[in-house]
Amino acid sequence: MAKQKYEMKIERSLKMNDKDMSQLSDMHLAPYMQLATNLIGKARHAGGNMFRHQMDTLAILIDYGYIDSVLLKAATIHDTIEDIPDFDKNLILQADPEEGQAVLDLVLEVTRRENEDKRQFLLRILNTGSQKAKVLKCADRISNMISLGYVTDPKFIERYCDETEFFLLPMSIEVDFNMYQELINLILTRRRYLEDGGYFDNRSKESSQC
Repeated sequence: MAKQKYEMKIERSLKMNDKDMSQLSDMHLAPYMQLATNLIGKARHAGGNMFRHQMDTLAILIDYGYIDSVLLKAATIHDTIEDIPDFDKNLILQADPEEGQAVLDLVLEVTRRENEDKRQFLLRILNTGSQKAKVLKCADRISNMISLGYVTDPKFIERYCDETEFFLLPMSIEVDFNMYQELINLILTRRRYLEDGGYFDNRSKESSQC
C-alpha cells in the first residue's frame, strides 16, 4: 500500500493552550508585520486592503491550531512579493536570520511566477506543493471566500467558486479536513447567493437566445 504524501489533519483544537501561547510569544512576528504594512495601500476587490488580508490569513491558521513559526511568518507576508513591485526579497532574510530563508522559500512557493496563469499556479501547488504551502494556500482561500460575500460581480463570484472547487478542495482534503469542510460550505453559500439572485436563470436565458 502506497504511503500518503501528507498526513491529513483531522482534529481541530478549540482554544490555544499554554504551550502554544508560549511558542507564539517567542515567534517574533513583528518584523514580518512591519513588512506587511507595505500592503496597506493595495486595495482588494471586496474592499479593505491587502495588509488586512495577510492578518486575516494569519488568524485563520491560528484558528485552525497551526503554531508553526515558518508557516505563520510566511502567512503574514505571503502576498508581498507578488503584489509589491520590485519588492526586495532580502528584507525577509534580514527580518529573521534564523528562519528567514525558510520563510522566503515558502512565500516563493505560494507566489505566482511570471510564466504562470492562475490555473497553472494553482495546479503547481496542488501537484507539487509542500504541505505548508497547501495549508497556507487553503487558509488564504478561506479568507478570500469569506470576502467574496462583499463582492457584487456575479461572474467573478461564479469563477472564484469554480476555481475553489476544482483546485482548493482537492488541495485541502490532502492536508486539513476541517478546512475542506469550511471551503465546501463557503462554495455552497456563495452559489446560493447567485441562485437566489437569479443569476443562473438569467445566464440560461442569455445562452438560449444566442
